[in-house]
Amino acid sequence: MPLLELKDISYAHGAHVVVDRLSFQLEPGEIGCLLGPSGCGKTTVLRCIAGFEHVGAGEIFLAGGLIGSATHHVPAEQRRIGMVFQDYALFPHLSVAANIGFGLRDLGADASSARVAELLETVGLAGQDQKYPHELSGGQQQRVALARALAPRPRLLLLDEPFSNLDVDLRERLAIEVRDILKAEGTTAILVTHDQHEAFALADQIGVMYEGRIQQWDAPYELYHWPVNRFVADFVGQGVFLPGTIVEPGQIQVELGVLPSDTGTAEVGAMVKVLLRPDDVVHDDASEQQAEVVAKAFRGAEFMYTLKLPSGELLLSLVPSHHNHAIGEQIGIRLDIDHVVAFPAPPLD
Repeated sequence: MPLLELKDISYAHGAHVVVDRLSFQLEPGEIGCLLGPSGCGKTTVLRCIAGFEHVGAGEIFLAGGLIGSATHHVPAEQRRIGMVFQDYALFPHLSVAANIGFGLRDLGADASSARVAELLETVGLAGQDQKYPHELSGGQQQRVALARALAPRPRLLLLDEPFSNLDVDLRERLAIEVRDILKAEGTTAILVTHDQHEAFALADQIGVMYEGRIQQWDAPYELYHWPVNRFVADFVGQGVFLPGTIVEPGQIQVELGVLPSDTGTAEVGAMVKVLLRPDDVVHDDASEQQAEVVAKAFRGAEFMYTLKLPSGELLLSLVPSHHNHAIGEQIGIRLDIDHVVAFPAPPLD
């Protein structure tokens, strides 16, 4: 039985529909993520799960029990759901230990102290218990907020853009650490973010949201390699769309050759757009196919090249950084694609 299940929930502000018949479920111990641009409804979904908002339609179940519907609403404080906010929301006048133990006042002094000590060790802050929030770095404060949310052993943990106040380099590293902590605690959790790197680093399952709906709910690998529509393909990972034509069933002709693909019911002669990721375009000096370097970004171990084909179409290619080519230079390329993803070409595209 899933620990959390949302069935066709909707939420609206007056005539404006924010969440539209949204469904997903999480198994015990699983980490999910709602990923999408600002205004897509992902934080509203989190607030409905937490009990801060009442759903207008549909049902929310936690551990098999109904906690939210249009006619039934379990108050937030009775749901045993923990929450980590993007601003940490730590008590500045309380020590680290007191912050973590704040929700354990009914546990008894000895049991509370033991749980605080256990979590300090788990989040890597052993020995920091008597410090105050202002004495900690942003990453350490976020660990304290996580430990405080985990202390009462919630049935579900919600994380609302928890890394948005941190440096870019720290976000992904801390996301990996948080994942390890949640897995060690066996905690079921949902993350809300607009950052795909955080989502990929932390989540087992990701729901890409747009205009109040989940466009695709899948594992990170499937989202990247098998997007179900152009919005997901554009939002998850970098890539470009190269024009193609179906020349026979299962075969797409593009400028760089013929690619095998599941073309479904599309007719021969139909125009499509083929998704090419940077790792699909390989630099190969021996290739007869040439492209012009029109831009490049140094990333340490590799360059991200923007390449122009003879037709003028642009590609992205990740190339090891010892291949340092100049802007305007022609280089050899070839395609190395395991998963060919194509969508019908828009009428005016």
